[in-house]
Amino acid sequence: MIHQVVVERKEPWMENEVKKPLELYIHIPFCVKKCDYCDFLSGPAGKERQQEYFQALEREIAAVPDFSDREITTVFIGGGTPSVPDPSLVGEMLDQIRNKFFVAPDAEITIEANPGTLYKEKLQIYLEHGINRLSLGLQSPQNRELKILGRIHTWEEFQESFFMARDAGFSNINIDLMSAIPEQTYADWEKNLRTVAGLSPEHISAYSLIIEEGTPFGERKLKLPDEDTEYRMYENTAGILEEYGFHQYEISNYAKGGRECRHNKGYWQRIDYLGLGLGASSLLDHMRFSNTADMKEYIGNSAFPDKIRQNMESLTEADEMAEFMFLGLRMTEGVSMEAFAEYFGKNMENVYGEVLKKHLEIGMLEQKGDRIYLSRKGIHVSNGVMADFLL
Repeated sequence: MIHQVVVERKEPWMENEVKKPLELYIHIPFCVKKCDYCDFLSGPAGKERQQEYFQALEREIAAVPDFSDREITTVFIGGGTPSVPDPSLVGEMLDQIRNKFFVAPDAEITIEANPGTLYKEKLQIYLEHGINRLSLGLQSPQNRELKILGRIHTWEEFQESFFMARDAGFSNINIDLMSAIPEQTYADWEKNLRTVAGLSPEHISAYSLIIEEGTPFGERKLKLPDEDTEYRMYENTAGILEEYGFHQYEISNYAKGGRECRHNKGYWQRIDYLGLGLGASSLLDHMRFSNTADMKEYIGNSAFPDKIRQNMESLTEADEMAEFMFLGLRMTEGVSMEAFAEYFGKNMENVYGEVLKKHLEIGMLEQKGDRIYLSRKGIHVSNGVMADFLL
């Protein structure tokens, strides 16, 4: 006798618990003016080119698989300055994303924006299309420092944008701040931190200026803070921000309770992500790859993802174990030995015993129960510590 198996159709929301998470990164390469320190894939462009780009992006989204076994947990729209193009272009793109993929009801959806590019109606359109987190590029609340950096906005314009976003209904806002700016003193940095923390955003990204070759800063002789000053700037940031209710959860990131950036935590925890748009990187099914950085090539071939993808790298187990360690150690909670064993079927001590022993003994790493994490001393030389985990 043949028993008939009745398969009940399950709607996506019935399968939430079994769907694997997938993050989306969408690159919008346009800005009003490239800042003097910036080496990102970005630049100014007219409305016609912007329209052309979004059409190409639409073709790429239509061409990639729908990942029906995945749940989109976060979407990050980065740049460039994604708030430069007409907001209807961003809204239509997000509508397409929702129609194409299963986006979790509580997905974190972030857009980067710069002061001076926002207005009330634009913010409203963002909210209507599900954007629930705003990342504002301030860098400094001092107009003198903004001018040195080649920023196009003032502190006053930033405040206007910030309070406009609050009034519009944004309850999750990050502010970017930069230390070690030319001519910046320690007192300047502390004042900047306190000024910005006083606005009570949910999240602050505080990172040090890096001078990149090929940028205007790379060609100038700059008066930068000395190493001791830069050390103090970084070392005291966590304590100062703690006074305002922030906790440090990653090398350069500070958040109020429950407001860590879920998208970035996904990068450090090696959750798969799909990059869409010019130059966007992906980690998918044990593969790393990126889209072409050539605009003409991207616009011409975006309907054929295989034609725009490059730098294809199939990750070995050794690669993945190393990434687990050096990405995970960016977080102040560090890495879990149990999670390592569960994922790789090997004990962390058997793979990295010598490296762990060395850095625990010299105080660069610390251990608490199941977790290994960088000490305060180790954070300052984190690149050197992490390099030791490359097998």
